Amino acid sequence: MIQLYNTLTREKEEFHPIEDNLVKIYSCGPTVYNYAHIGNLRAYIFMDTLRRMLKYNGFKIKHVMNITDVGHLESDADEGEDKMQKAAIRENKDPYEIARFYEKAFLKDLDDLNIDKPEIIARATEHITDMLEFVKELVKKGFAYETSKGIYFDISKLDKYPVLSNRNVEDQIAGARVEVDEEKRNSYDFAVWIKAPENHIMKWESPWGLSYPGWHMECSAMGRKYLGEQFDIHTGGIDHIPTHHENEIAQCKGLSGKIPAKYWMHVEFLQVDGGKMSKSLGNVYTLHQLKEKGIEPLAYKMFCFSAHYRNKLNFTFEGAKASAISLDRLRDGFLKHQSGNSIIDNSIIDNYRNKFTEAINDDLNIPLALSYVWEIVKNPNKSSQFSDLLLEFDKVLGLDIKNSENYIKSKKEINLPKDIIELLEKRKKARENKNWDLSDKIRDEIKEKGYIVKDTKNGVVVEKL
Repeated sequence: MIQLYNTLTREKEEFHPIEDNLVKIYSCGPTVYNYAHIGNLRAYIFMDTLRRMLKYNGFKIKHVMNITDVGHLESDADEGEDKMQKAAIRENKDPYEIARFYEKAFLKDLDDLNIDKPEIIARATEHITDMLEFVKELVKKGFAYETSKGIYFDISKLDKYPVLSNRNVEDQIAGARVEVDEEKRNSYDFAVWIKAPENHIMKWESPWGLSYPGWHMECSAMGRKYLGEQFDIHTGGIDHIPTHHENEIAQCKGLSGKIPAKYWMHVEFLQVDGGKMSKSLGNVYTLHQLKEKGIEPLAYKMFCFSAHYRNKLNFTFEGAKASAISLDRLRDGFLKHQSGNSIIDNSIIDNYRNKFTEAINDDLNIPLALSYVWEIVKNPNKSSQFSDLLLEFDKVLGLDIKNSENYIKSKKEINLPKDIIELLEKRKKARENKNWDLSDKIRDEIKEKGYIVKDTKNGVVVEKL
């Protein structure tokens, strides 16, 4: 039995797909105007773990993720510049060039995190016709109307709004920071199609002149195109609940009368050093910046597994480095079992398998599932049966432990920077002169630069922290 927490009902529910053995999923993808930060990437690690868990349980997956390369305004409501337009001005480049560059960087991040990509990755700019047809139909049905700024969805036509965030309408208005617009029938109506200013770069012909889609529209139109009027699961960050996902539901109810997904799943925020990530605080980190600090991408994935996806997670470099050490211990433990020859009773293997499956099927309780992984790793009876079981569990975790030996070997074969080599030479001379204080001081200096020095019987070993 699989149980998933459904934001729509605010409770854990037994999961049953609409079609017998096929799970249809839609995930909100990135707006490709800049590099993804580690907070964004937590959502895709969650997305990956969810689909891996479902596949582990024998389901086939049809999964769509959008790439927002037009139409996402600076606020999640209808205010500010289009993020792609703003990035194009910032970098003095064509917005399509901007989009392809940051899309490629994002997909590279997914590869580095060993994330199982969705079957369909859909760019907004390649689905303008689908979105336009959706809007035309809303207008025809009386759920949308024209103003001088664009086409707006009429919330008052719905039986209920909002349905996902469980907030009253006045809270919804404040939360969305909707500006006062005398042309709107209701102040909380939102744009489904936006008339483009003359200097706007990305715009298309429509019955209402040159214009572009509202951000919420792309997910509704592409979800409907690839997955139908109703599918199984919709995922995203918790910040999507009050506006983006609420408006997605509104649009779909206007068109078909149905809430597009049965289960809505949301991952909590990643905090940094106990607070919110903020550019002004300089604590918005990318995966590349973590690499520069000696934290490999899979160590960040391991770090994300330290908390349940519905709990806030506080990122610190100390915590991430601890996860890096844990990951290496897991790799080492896997290899020791792989070369072991102990025979383990099948009942023990089955017991671990059952406990692991029960944990992941209980709304993705990965921290509990990992506790069973560590019990296996620490078992003194080294056995290839255990290493095979760890490989099986890694189909869900996605930590690439089958390549453990390569990761360990690559860390031992690091190319040391020139300043580290010079410090090692000075330390060597200090030890030859039995100047232990200087030797220790140089070792600490090397550690501050991101490397650890180990004196072994086979000589000095240097590892990246």
